[in-house]
Amino acid sequence: MRYAELLERIVIDIRIAMSLATILPVGPAKPLDNGAIARTSWALPVAGLVVGLVGAIIYAIAHMVHLPPDPAAVLALVATILVTGAIHEDGLADAADGFGGGKSRDEKLEIMRDSRIGTYGACALVVSILVRWSALATIAEPASVASALLVAHAAARAQLPVFMWLIPSARSDGLSAGAGQVSPETAMVAAGLGFLCLAFGLGFGKAILGLILLSLVGWMWAWLATKQIGGQTGDVIGALEQFGEIAILLLAGAMV
Repeated sequence: MRYAELLERIVIDIRIAMSLATILPVGPAKPLDNGAIARTSWALPVAGLVVGLVGAIIYAIAHMVHLPPDPAAVLALVATILVTGAIHEDGLADAADGFGGGKSRDEKLEIMRDSRIGTYGACALVVSILVRWSALATIAEPASVASALLVAHAAARAQLPVFMWLIPSARSDGLSAGAGQVSPETAMVAAGLGFLCLAFGLGFGKAILGLILLSLVGWMWAWLATKQIGGQTGDVIGALEQFGEIAILLLAGAMV
């Protein structure tokens, strides 16, 4: 493959990843072919950097107008939720409702398809938002907040292709099943990009700790999802992003 073709492929992959992870109108004009999501998932950490950058800019502006860390952190968090269309928050809420409210595997999957939010989902969202907000407010200093947001959003999304590669789909239809099978090479590229972001943002030692945290979070969530519904779905993957984001933000906050 020539250099120009390789560069064009990389740009297209990033645009697809951006269109999946954000509401920004950057996706290709042509419909995605089968397996495109799995093939381009290596670029999800790049999309995460963009989401984190939006939050960092909003936090910096809030700091410039002398807002205290607490409301500045709220605004930064709201910005990241808006730019993603709350896709991962939606996954977290649906997974919490399904796992908490369903009695059988089929009932859990059916609840997860329901667009309405239940008690478990509402509680999960409140906890997720409160923990992320408090972590950012604790960090406080704008440059450190920017680093934490960039790293958290990139690393949290870097684990998703690895999860999709290792854990089978719980359904024969739906977003996750339709995404295709992630190859080991794609998963490793995503993981490598995530680790590079961790190393640049937190330092090599903290990056190793972050990698361990993400691995533990992924392993525990994989065990629970397999036990509850027999595998992963789009909602399960969305919830995993939230857990990874929380883990890295807490790690960054603990370093202050």
